[in-house]
Amino acid sequence: MGLWIFIGVIAAAVIWLISLYNALVARKNQFKNAFAQIDVQLKRRYDLIPNLVETAKGYLAHERQTLEAVIAARNVAVDARGRAAQNPADPNSMRELSKAETGLSGALGRLFAVAEGYPDLKANQNMMQLSEELTSTENKIAFARQAYNDAVMEYNTSIESFPANVIASTFAFASATLLQATETAEERRAPKVSFS
Repeated sequence: MGLWIFIGVIAAAVIWLISLYNALVARKNQFKNAFAQIDVQLKRRYDLIPNLVETAKGYLAHERQTLEAVIAARNVAVDARGRAAQNPADPNSMRELSKAETGLSGALGRLFAVAEGYPDLKANQNMMQLSEELTSTENKIAFARQAYNDAVMEYNTSIESFPANVIASTFAFASATLLQATETAEERRAPKVSFS
């Protein structure tokens, strides 16, 4: 009888450890999935930008430097997104993505500030439609980023809490990095993308 109790206790402990491990894997997959949702919206954003620049190019001939800065910032952000998408658990990739996104937002903000001085561009139907799509995409990115940060917080809390932290350290579950704004207070002002 004592042997069966001992075997039962060992079996329960093994099942409990397996369930803890599986819960950590599930939380890790949740934050990776949450990043995939950001990735979809970022790709959409990056696909809109060349059309926006192309539309503005005819009106902003004297603002070539601004247009080139937007395209350069977009290219940096596309590269950073690719690295982050390969491994959302890599803190360096996530920091690079945050920095690249800050640069792109700043460049877009300068483009829209310059565009304000061109009434014909503001009235262009294509520009208005692209601006509206970009605004919608920016909102979706913000919601996806919040969902990602929530999933990362749950995951990080799980791997830091006892007794899961023992399992996490044994199986090399590393902390994930939140997507945080890296901009200054001046840069935090959202670029105005309204041409109405």
